[in-house]
Amino acid sequence: MTEFTPLASLAGGALIGLSAVLLMAYQGRIAGISGIASRLLPPYPDNAFSSRLGFVLGLMAAPFAAYLVTGVTVVQSVPSSLPLMAMAGLLVGFGSVYGNGCTSGHGVCGLSRLSVRSLVATLAFMATAFVTVFLVRHVFGG
Repeated sequence: MTEFTPLASLAGGALIGLSAVLLMAYQGRIAGISGIASRLLPPYPDNAFSSRLGFVLGLMAAPFAAYLVTGVTVVQSVPSSLPLMAMAGLLVGFGSVYGNGCTSGHGVCGLSRLSVRSLVATLAFMATAFVTVFLVRHVFGG
């Protein structure tokens, strides 16, 4: 059963929006996580490496910060099926490359800039997510 957490979700969304605005305002960059993470690897030696690394480390530190603020341990469930996780990772990676960005880049930053391409990409992401959840929960009984 999925928990309904409107206040935590609102706070999280506000922080994601704030981080996207700050990254755009101070560095002129889109907060697309797939682009930021992929540019940590060669061949991208430039002067923005440390800021990209800081952004990714901040994402990784978020559960620890949430624990310090709330005292509640962040629980994340990960499927035990290694082939399923590998397939999911490949599909997400392929989708990010094929769609020229990920859900954060298109959904948060692209929509706020009124990009039609990002609107189409976000609609495709969301439709795929709806169908996937329906299939996993109601057809395959996951």
